Amino acid sequence: MTGALHEVRVADFSRVLAGPYATMILGDLGADVVKIERPGDGDESRGWGPPFVQGESAYFLASNRNKRSVALDLAREDHREAAHRLIARSHVMIENFRPGTAERIGLGYEQARSLNPAIVYASITGFGERGPYRDRPGYDFVAQAMGGLMSVTGEPDGEPEKVGVAIADITSGMFATIGILAALRHAEATGEGQRVHVSLLESQIAWLANQASNYLVGGVEPTRMGNAHPNIVPYRVFHASDAPMVVAVPNDWMWKRFCDAVERPDLLAEDRYATNKLRVANRGMLEPELQEMFGRRPRAEWLALLTNADVPSGPINSIAEVFADEHVNAIGMVEEVVHPTAGTLPLVRSPITLEATKTEIRRPPPTIGEHTEEVLRELGYSKEHINRMVREE
Repeated sequence: MTGALHEVRVADFSRVLAGPYATMILGDLGADVVKIERPGDGDESRGWGPPFVQGESAYFLASNRNKRSVALDLAREDHREAAHRLIARSHVMIENFRPGTAERIGLGYEQARSLNPAIVYASITGFGERGPYRDRPGYDFVAQAMGGLMSVTGEPDGEPEKVGVAIADITSGMFATIGILAALRHAEATGEGQRVHVSLLESQIAWLANQASNYLVGGVEPTRMGNAHPNIVPYRVFHASDAPMVVAVPNDWMWKRFCDAVERPDLLAEDRYATNKLRVANRGMLEPELQEMFGRRPRAEWLALLTNADVPSGPINSIAEVFADEHVNAIGMVEEVVHPTAGTLPLVRSPITLEATKTEIRRPPPTIGEHTEEVLRELGYSKEHINRMVREE
């Protein structure tokens, strides 16, 4: 069984997270991803640690499986020529340089298109390719701040908070992947490539979702609400007598089920809690009453009642508890691969399940330049030429 993209080659000039996350998804789907890295130090995320495993950073390992690494110094003419050969033989090129940089080093869209008219050329930038912020450096933390996410994350009386992972980078990579797949379909149908562009700021704003709509449509300025939901009540963290948990009651029929499960017919009979709209309006009375109730018994007892009644709820797990969870183990979210220097390496698998063209970890994250000679041979270079290029690095 082969992946859906097994005949697609990706020339990956990206680094750190947004671009590498996109190309990892493509690699999981079967694409041959050739990652271009600077000789010597490579992708800077290789140095982002600890932790390290035999010199490989956990950060780099998280987003670079299913790729081959080629070490090229793009300041050298002969190495740029090798990059051009790769582009000419690829279906997709992806880069996340600052706007204008790719053009200056001979890897811009028009240059790539002259080499390969069918190329799908994907760019990920911090702020887009027009507007006054165009030339600013783009980082996830800044995008979370400027894109509004931090203003709605955190406790009401606390500081604005970022999400605990680089979510603007990750979602930009996912949006880029969607655009690439659409452009590949168009290229397959017409023989014409096109430019795909995604920025961290645009991606961040796009997935503000209901919070953006609350403001644009309803004129409501969203604020930090901790773990409460602006549009649904009850939908938040509650503290049982021994540990915190989450409870989500998203509609009125679920409210009835919830009240039955916790044996509170009095709450169900209250007119002021009869609909979600009323519960949102009266959250200041309802949520403290629910918190007082939950504080009387241990979490396991409450979760057993709610789970048996099909009310969405669950514990707040640590990362260690996530990977010890029986369900997570049953669905096999962790796969082991053999790395050339780190030995047996556990990695989180792709969450995408395809029945006919499965996703799989075919290659461990590469060491710097691990596949340089292999790929250059595929591009038509002689052994002598390759040795000369590698010796002169």
